[in-house]
Amino acid sequence: MRILISNDDGFLAPGINILAKVLGEFADITVVAPDRNRSGASNSLTLDNPLRATTAANGFISVNGTPTDCVHLAVTGLLDEMPDMVVSGINEGSNLSDDVLYSGTVAAATEGRFLGLPSIAVSLAGPKCKHYDTAAHIAKILVLRLKENRPPADTILNVNVPDLPLSEIKGFQITRLGTRHVAEPTIKHTDPRGRKIYWVGQPGPEQDAGPGTDFHAVSSGYVSITPLHLDMTHYTVFEQLSNWVKEISLA
Repeated sequence: MRILISNDDGFLAPGINILAKVLGEFADITVVAPDRNRSGASNSLTLDNPLRATTAANGFISVNGTPTDCVHLAVTGLLDEMPDMVVSGINEGSNLSDDVLYSGTVAAATEGRFLGLPSIAVSLAGPKCKHYDTAAHIAKILVLRLKENRPPADTILNVNVPDLPLSEIKGFQITRLGTRHVAEPTIKHTDPRGRKIYWVGQPGPEQDAGPGTDFHAVSSGYVSITPLHLDMTHYTVFEQLSNWVKEISLA
């Protein structure tokens, strides 16, 4: 079994190192990851600059690009053999709710799925992550399960593991994405030269976090597994929009 591992925290992040170690116990792994932290890069591809891939001292391949760049490059030109699966993570911090729209961790898995490979994104949900060994063990269990029973072709699994010792994990829950309130305001400052600078504000607090959501599962001590559908078409509004466009005049 050949597994391509990537992330958005960079090739030196603790999460990707322990993930590679654990998955390497039963699979042939290749790590292709950003050369620095690229959290929040989403699904961006680098189109206006060349990509450079460098093999680091730990054997990982670092790329001067985004998580999507890493998976795309690996699958379409860098690797001699096609991997059987893409595993992205272990992310430092959760990727819950609306986070999936911005997450480079989720984006790396998405790119793997776009290129025809079963893919999973794994995040450790906590403010100061410690129990990477727990998340790595969970990843191992799910990867072996995926090997035998693959989800539909247009699906990735977004996995969030509570930052707890393995003995305190209560089990698994299949969840939907919760929702957040509107993001906190942008923070305004000035640099040492008196010029205005801005920091993007914190994500909004939980809004829909009830039973069945990824928020609720993680806060209750369960591993949240959310199947994400890559076809973003909203089919249920076809009829409404069809009637809506009939009333539009080109004049």
